[in-house]
Amino acid sequence: MDWAALMRAGLRGLGLAPSAFWALTPVELMLMLGADEAGPPMGRARLNELARAYPDGTRGQKDDRDRQD
Repeated sequence: MDWAALMRAGLRGLGLAPSAFWALTPVELMLMLGADEAGPPMGRARLNELARAYPDGTRGQKDDRDRQD
């Protein structure tokens, strides 16, 4: 983590006192800095796309769905 940049953002940008800055969790600080505005949550279409690109299992291992009984 770039603590110097985070401290500048918290102390200068947000005007936090040092004690308030260090009392925050990293998640709280990121929310205060607007990190939650990154975009909407992943939808089903994107999840399916990732599942196709990165299937479970190891290379050379057949999936149960691929078996011909």
